[in-house]
Amino acid sequence: MSDASTQTGPLRHYLQFRDLSKSETQYVLDRARLIKNKFKRYEPHHTLHDRNLAMVFEKASTRTRVSFEAGMYQLGGSVIHLTTGDSQLGRAEPIEDTARVISRMVDLVMIRTFEQTRIERFAAHSRVPVINGLTNEFHPCQILADIFTFIEHHGPIEGKTVAWVGDANNMAYTWLQAAELLGFHLHVSTPNGYRLEADRVGKPAPGTLREFADPMEACRGADLVTTDVWTSMGYEAENEERRKAFADWRVDAEMMSVANPDAIFMHCLPAHRGEEVTGDVIDGPQSVVWDEAENRLHVQKALMEFLLLGQLD
Repeated sequence: MSDASTQTGPLRHYLQFRDLSKSETQYVLDRARLIKNKFKRYEPHHTLHDRNLAMVFEKASTRTRVSFEAGMYQLGGSVIHLTTGDSQLGRAEPIEDTARVISRMVDLVMIRTFEQTRIERFAAHSRVPVINGLTNEFHPCQILADIFTFIEHHGPIEGKTVAWVGDANNMAYTWLQAAELLGFHLHVSTPNGYRLEADRVGKPAPGTLREFADPMEACRGADLVTTDVWTSMGYEAENEERRKAFADWRVDAEMMSVANPDAIFMHCLPAHRGEEVTGDVIDGPQSVVWDEAENRLHVQKALMEFLLLGQLD
């Protein structure tokens, strides 16, 4: 049943964090809590029985594949896994044609790819919802899981302060979208040459974004300190240059000590201990990275359910 007419409302995609409204995001987070609680009690939750998810990977993945695949099975559906090596995606078929074909055969598509324009072209020609599993520009499912994790540990994120230390990558830009939508403060500290691009930042609401040259100052008073690898996929040729540029942007115990006493640490993983974070931080008592990783499963289940079924009682 793979026609957009099987949706309970207008066709919706999730390509950026801001594709859902504040109230819709809150619904998905609340729904994820219910779904997670049922998961922990071993209660079946088969709201997507007989639905099919196609997962399209043009970038390698561990957490994204496992969380989406396990999640769809747990919702009662099934999964098809595609890569450029075993489909026409790697043989120069126009992505528009791929979208037209795949979306006639499944109910939902998740794509992990390179440029954001690529997933946007796919979505523009898809008859079913499309989810961004990661692009060079954005990683909305990860930030959705991060915010869910923050709420689990500290309650509502509105009015709180998140410190981003490191590269101005897809995670940083998605955190900015989340801060604007949900009303929290984002502190960003990046080395010269790796800062947020002004044309992409635009004009955030007052109080949303502060940039710091000193990562210690970015972390001061933060409720959450978070980072990512110094070299994202696709930038491996810059690895040595980046290791030098980012040497002072390693999250360590000293940075965590100037954050709020109950501040937590997050990392979307995989992590390189001794580079972007020290082992005593990521493996320490303030780290919630394993909860954060697991929560990809639960928020994505809630997201897939919402895109296909809308809001449920």
